[in-house]
Amino acid sequence: MQHPASYPYPTVREDRRIPLADGVELFARIWRPVTDEPVPALLEYLPYRLSDRTAPRDAQRHPWYAGHGYASVRVDIRGHGNSGGVPGDQYCEQETADGVAVVEWLATQPWCSGRVGLFGIGWGGSNSLQIAARAPEALRAVVTVCSTDDRYDNDVHYLGGSLLAVDMHSRSAAMLAFTARPPDPRYVGDDWRRMWLERLAAVEPPVHRWLGHQTRDEQWRRGSVREDYGAIRAAVLAVGGWADPYRDTVLRLVEHLDAPVRGIIGPWPHQYPDRGLPPGPAIGFLQETLRWWDHWLKDVDTNALKEPALRGWMNESVPPATRYANRPGRWVGEESWPSPDVREMHYDLDEVLRTAGTPSDDRFVHVRSPQHAGVDAGRFVPFGHAADLPPDQRAEDGRSVCFDSPPLPEPVEILGRAGLRLRVRSEGRRGQVIARLCDVAPDGSSTLVTRGALNLTARHGPDRVVEWTPGAVEDVEFELAGIAHAFPAGHRIRLALSSAYWPWMWPQPWAGGFELDPGHSVLALPVRRTAADTGKAPIAFESPEQAGGLAVHITEPLVARPERQVVHDVATGEWRLEVDPGYGGSRTYPDGLVYDEHAVEAYRILSDDPLSAETRTDWTIRLERPDLGWDVTVRARSQITCDATHFTTHSHLSALEGGSVVFERDWEQRIPRTAS
Repeated sequence: MQHPASYPYPTVREDRRIPLADGVELFARIWRPVTDEPVPALLEYLPYRLSDRTAPRDAQRHPWYAGHGYASVRVDIRGHGNSGGVPGDQYCEQETADGVAVVEWLATQPWCSGRVGLFGIGWGGSNSLQIAARAPEALRAVVTVCSTDDRYDNDVHYLGGSLLAVDMHSRSAAMLAFTARPPDPRYVGDDWRRMWLERLAAVEPPVHRWLGHQTRDEQWRRGSVREDYGAIRAAVLAVGGWADPYRDTVLRLVEHLDAPVRGIIGPWPHQYPDRGLPPGPAIGFLQETLRWWDHWLKDVDTNALKEPALRGWMNESVPPATRYANRPGRWVGEESWPSPDVREMHYDLDEVLRTAGTPSDDRFVHVRSPQHAGVDAGRFVPFGHAADLPPDQRAEDGRSVCFDSPPLPEPVEILGRAGLRLRVRSEGRRGQVIARLCDVAPDGSSTLVTRGALNLTARHGPDRVVEWTPGAVEDVEFELAGIAHAFPAGHRIRLALSSAYWPWMWPQPWAGGFELDPGHSVLALPVRRTAADTGKAPIAFESPEQAGGLAVHITEPLVARPERQVVHDVATGEWRLEVDPGYGGSRTYPDGLVYDEHAVEAYRILSDDPLSAETRTDWTIRLERPDLGWDVTVRARSQITCDATHFTTHSHLSALEGGSVVFERDWEQRIPRTAS
């Protein structure tokens, strides 16, 4: 990582309050170049507390942008951090309207040229797109990273119409804890306690809303920019990682936006691609975005639009591992997307791909997985930790029905989304199909390439529930998540099908699985032409560069938990997965704040009982300023269980000041299983 010794501009930093029309003020931190000339403004707009949680990351990029001639602004969303008001639902109307107001406020400041850019990762990348869809006049460009254009099917709630057990409850617990954190008295003064109690009184577990909307209805259409790509007029640079579940947003934006757009998908997890967190390699992301900003906000010809429409990292084949410091591969470019150099190749499941299973006389193969199939799925949203990625898939393959190709006579490279058309028979009214695409080496090791799922009740669309007629035979279709991968000669392509995938997917009450007719089932792979790079200029990025960052002292826990631990009780058939999401330890900031955060996720299921599924996440956050005698703690918990007809959610929140409870509440709801 390079840290420049000097910049084109000296910089200053100030904290401001941005007034909104209803009297609420948002807390902002502004880094500006020292110059008499107005400059464009860049906005990052998040709920994650600029004075502590994101302060180290903010210090890496906002001063860098300021040093290159931009006013770089970080704003806490209403009801979060040191901003006023109370928190609302994620991506709610108020959040978006406030964001538009901030863009307009920035454009009118005397130090701003009137042009504004929006950027962010995750939540901030998604609301950048949502604000862009409102088309404020001053907004000219967006850089969106690891974001969603589809809140229903490309976030942490549902996948293929199936409920995501893995992140539904844990994100709810996290948001309970995050929204319950108090303002910091160093920045808001003695009013912090009144503001805190007002927030606590307004908090509701988001899992109630998420579980209460099990199909793509208005709850999910709101804020999903794929509902109207044409509403976005600002130029968009969309960035993602093949290890991140949000990467398909990049492919869809490049395909569907009418506004100028470019896409970059590297090997990365859910992180900014200059941070160097595995899998790498990292790139000079700030320099690449500066080209985008300079082109659209300063009218400087940076050749930003001469880059291919899509630049993607072609992953080479690797042995299975839960972490790769750097993923071997190369950059490839496509001048348009979909690309004429990528064609759909069909692999029939009873010819090119074959199963070792013995089909019955009517050619149907029974797929009935144990309920713990999926324990080796890896983390749903990888952040660059040691146990994030899925390990060797041989155990999972054994819990699935697999269709293998012969050893490949020559390499096969894929780029895009694989598709499946399956002829299915089921005796249950509900069920699900999970598909994994794996790269099988000559030694038998199985590396997961990509995967996808379909809730059978969503086979006619995610906006409706159509139960299966028991015994009926139907053709169903769905896609796997996008990927770039090179299968070497001598390796096998494996399609593994299962009827369960815990704890990613909440199991359906029907445990009988489904039957598949291989003779009428096809895997369609997006195969890239081997000579597609001939005559093209190589794609390269500068080395990573950041500002110096923030001197935060981190104290690791005395006893470290395993990141992912699977326990199997052989006698009872119970499988337990415990996950430490990696937030442990204590951080001491330069201004004296001590910030502790600890979380643990737990998943339990019996291998023969889908109704035994249970999830629980506990989250604890403590903030302390010894010099002010300020010491507060927030504890949150989210738990989900089920029976055949309902989910039951249990949520808890408590807040303590100096060890004394100032707020405590428990929630319990029974929510009908309308689709999942």
